[in-house]
Amino acid sequence: MKAITTILLLVASNTFMTLAWYGHLRYKQLTWAENLGIWSVIFLSWGIALFEYMLQVPANRIGFREFGGPFSLVELKVIQEVITLVVFVVFSLIFFKNETFRLNHLIGFVFLVLAVYFIFKR
Repeated sequence: MKAITTILLLVASNTFMTLAWYGHLRYKQLTWAENLGIWSVIFLSWGIALFEYMLQVPANRIGFREFGGPFSLVELKVIQEVITLVVFVVFSLIFFKNETFRLNHLIGFVFLVLAVYFIFKR
């Protein structure tokens, strides 16, 4: 159960972080945000990222072996990186229709999934 909770929290966390890091690139299409200056965008993104931290920190504590979780530090990091890429791909396909997901992206993604396999292999 701790593994599933950790992964779900990491997915939610990475969703907020992706929105904070890349969502502002679409602000020109939003009437309320089209004229925001860089400092406004930074503070808005920082506010969104606060929610990322509110989920990321508990996810790592719940999942970390030294706190009774099932994962080592390296395993947590690799899980987080793969989740980040999955969330980013979904986000970019939904919000950035002009971006394409090419074969070389898929191949790179497969290698990252293989990295997860090798990190978890005992």
